Amino acid sequence: MSDADRGRPASIADLLASAARTLAESSETAWLDAEVLLCHCLDKPRSYLRAWPEHRPDAEPVAEFRSLLERRRQGVPVAYLTGCREFWSRDFLVNADVLIPRPDTELLIELCLSLLPADSPGKGIDLGTGSGILAITLAAERPLARVTGTDVSLAALEIAKRNAAQLRVNNVEFAVSNWFAEITESGFDLVVSNPPYIADDDPHLQQGDVRFEPAGALVSAENGLKDIRLIAEQARAHLKPQGHLLLEHGYNQQAGVQAILAALGYRQIATHNDLANNPRVTTGVWNS
Repeated sequence: MSDADRGRPASIADLLASAARTLAESSETAWLDAEVLLCHCLDKPRSYLRAWPEHRPDAEPVAEFRSLLERRRQGVPVAYLTGCREFWSRDFLVNADVLIPRPDTELLIELCLSLLPADSPGKGIDLGTGSGILAITLAAERPLARVTGTDVSLAALEIAKRNAAQLRVNNVEFAVSNWFAEITESGFDLVVSNPPYIADDDPHLQQGDVRFEPAGALVSAENGLKDIRLIAEQARAHLKPQGHLLLEHGYNQQAGVQAILAALGYRQIATHNDLANNPRVTTGVWNS
């Protein structure tokens, strides 16, 4: 007879085992999901779960845990349930108004940092900033630089501003703009974006976490390339001579993105692979 059957509070080990069984059919990372959610409810690190498997938590956090488990079983992403996700070793607030940060996007930061020296008072802009992960991380890693993050979503910008305040990053500002539509400033060293690039008929839109993410931040017309084309077109009027454009895109869009940049007059076009060795970011230099 289980502890639950006896009416006794369940131990951490019991809770995790039961949760993993609950999530087994709906998540490929059932045990990890259970650990992350239980840590969130207990306000403890994962090391605590391993150190105290016999501990029996109070009823209130257990009830919250079971409620979150049910939502996770229905497919709600863990990041939306906990309200945060790590990116570049910093914790960012996230909710259903913004995309969930993904490790592959850290490639954009690696490339930006390689192009903007630490001792440079450079200037960068992140288009479609969402939760602000790119703009804020770039600003934090390059404190002499001035960084702007734009988004058409007021709700997303509110999250980005909260993240900047929480992380105490002061050299970043945010603006409402549909790409460059409301931006009059020019002379940017870097224009960076993780724009919508999934075609509207892509079957992946019906799978996993993306089912719950904002479609406007995921889907683009012209087989996923419309927004990439618009950004590349508009960026030419805002980049300084020899300024860099950096665009994240789908694993199968390398040729299309390179062709767009070449047709628009960019030079030194190159595509860089992500952690899974898939083509993920294409860069170009603007020679005005």
